[in-house]
Amino acid sequence: MTGAQNNSPPRLFRYWQWRTIIATMIGYSLFYFVRVNSSVAMRGMLDDKSLGASEAQLGFVFVSLYGVVYAISKFFNGFIGDRVNSRALLATGLLLSAVCNIAFGLGSALAVFILVWACNSWFQGMGFPPCARLITHWVPPNELATKMSVWNASCSIGASLVLVICGYIAVHFGAATTGIASWRWCFFIPSAIAILGAAALWLALRDTPSSVGLPELDNAEQKKQTRDDTAEFKRFIRENVFRNPAIWIIGAGQFFVYVLRYAILSWGPTFLGKQYGLDIKASVWMTAGFEVSGIAGMLLAGWVTDKFFGGRAARVCVACLALATIFVLLFWQLALPPLAMALLLMAAGFCIYGPQALAGVITANIVTRRAAATAIGFTSLFAYASTLLSGWGIGLLVQKSGWPAVFGALCAAGLAGAAAFALLWKIKPHNYGGQ
Repeated sequence: MTGAQNNSPPRLFRYWQWRTIIATMIGYSLFYFVRVNSSVAMRGMLDDKSLGASEAQLGFVFVSLYGVVYAISKFFNGFIGDRVNSRALLATGLLLSAVCNIAFGLGSALAVFILVWACNSWFQGMGFPPCARLITHWVPPNELATKMSVWNASCSIGASLVLVICGYIAVHFGAATTGIASWRWCFFIPSAIAILGAAALWLALRDTPSSVGLPELDNAEQKKQTRDDTAEFKRFIRENVFRNPAIWIIGAGQFFVYVLRYAILSWGPTFLGKQYGLDIKASVWMTAGFEVSGIAGMLLAGWVTDKFFGGRAARVCVACLALATIFVLLFWQLALPPLAMALLLMAAGFCIYGPQALAGVITANIVTRRAAATAIGFTSLFAYASTLLSGWGIGLLVQKSGWPAVFGALCAAGLAGAAAFALLWKIKPHNYGGQ
């Protein structure tokens, strides 16, 4: 801990630190309720003949369009997120995303789906930047890998919960029982939960330690942040983010991590049904298992980074992606019963989500908390550009060559990601001077 933190009441600081971590975890997990719900809805929409939607069209809307707009939004809101109240940005984004989901569930035309989901993608980009800013203001750099990995479990918690909820909806809320197609309920019900969550976020969060009468982790750094509108701050961003080769390498590594992640998360319920004949319950639970195992993978990767690698998270990313590639290869090549398939998917998720969490840690520690939201927003442009491949690209590949060809592409992505992070093998664990 820093000297500034030691001068504050330790118990009070810890209370607010964990209150912030837990509140943002819950809040960000709810962003996934109005995002990953599309994975289950997509299977129902493909079966809904009145829509006439194809794999390529829905892959474009839910994954590729989403990813591109989300990446731009995350970058834009990352720059804004370093300057505005994080509580307001986070709660507003979640509320507007929920409204878009309700509108999507009421639609029936492809043009409407494209417009509404593009809006949803933009509001989704208001989720991570304020969380990154809040965490770096409440957690010192020597604890960041471990606590950020704990926080990043919110992604998998939210995704796995909404997959299970929407799987239940798909079975019990069909047109035969409610008069409304089950895929529409997959948008309505998670939206209602998210709206309640937005109100809870507003009540639970505060922006920085100083907003509750506590000193900042680094007062010198805080003084620098008061000059955010000056030429000096712009120079800092230019030199430490846009002209920093390490940031570009992290972006490249994230590109391949997210190809793996979103290919399985977005298409899991569909390919397990279409390729392997699994029913919706088995498909959803298997994909949820991929997410749940990712929680354990993130926690272990963060702990190992701080405990055994001195904060050098890139080295852990290399090992994780190499193992993830092996598990995807085994899933592709071996003819296995459902339980064994599920275990291999869980093993892949365990390895993929470590790098997904640690990439943000590496980025934040390189640029310091002064530009964390901006830098993470920038690397997210690379991460979500990957959805052009994992969404529309996979949809086209399936239509032309079938599902087996997809797994060959995913193995290549895993190896490329490991190679990118290997370029950061010798990078310093952080740039906080004497901290």
